[in-house]
Amino acid sequence: MRLIKSAMYVALALLVSHAAALASPPDDSRALEGVETGRVIFDLNNDSPEALALYLQVIQETYEDLRDQGVEPDIILAFRGQAVTMVSRDRERFELTEFDHLDRIEALVGEFRDQGIRMESCGVATRLFGVDHGDLLPGITPVRNTFVSLTGYQAQGYAVIPIY
Repeated sequence: MRLIKSAMYVALALLVSHAAALASPPDDSRALEGVETGRVIFDLNNDSPEALALYLQVIQETYEDLRDQGVEPDIILAFRGQAVTMVSRDRERFELTEFDHLDRIEALVGEFRDQGIRMESCGVATRLFGVDHGDLLPGITPVRNTFVSLTGYQAQGYAVIPIY
């Protein structure tokens, strides 16, 4: 009888500890152990304003998650391909139904600029898609070629996260 009672107590203790583990919010402590600075460059090559707006919102959340978990975010956004058209003030190529997403993109770019997040656009893509550098949203710096800058940042220890 004692053995059964002991087994029941052990089972109950395991159940309670499992329930407590499930109740606590998830974190990234294992991955962030010993990390002081989160060095990441997001390679943004989207072809839809809706998708780009969504990913920029997730990047904003990533910035906040790093900061909230004690890691200093060092983030760069590299816009290339058709994504360069979505970070321009020139909206003639877009449908009116996409303007809400473009407004959201513009607002997030402004927030990123205010947070000190560096942003760049690919000179090859702006040339290919006919985007004037003067029309880029404030805070976005044109570079000659984001493939080159991605190579350099990765060599400097930045994690490259592709967003397509």
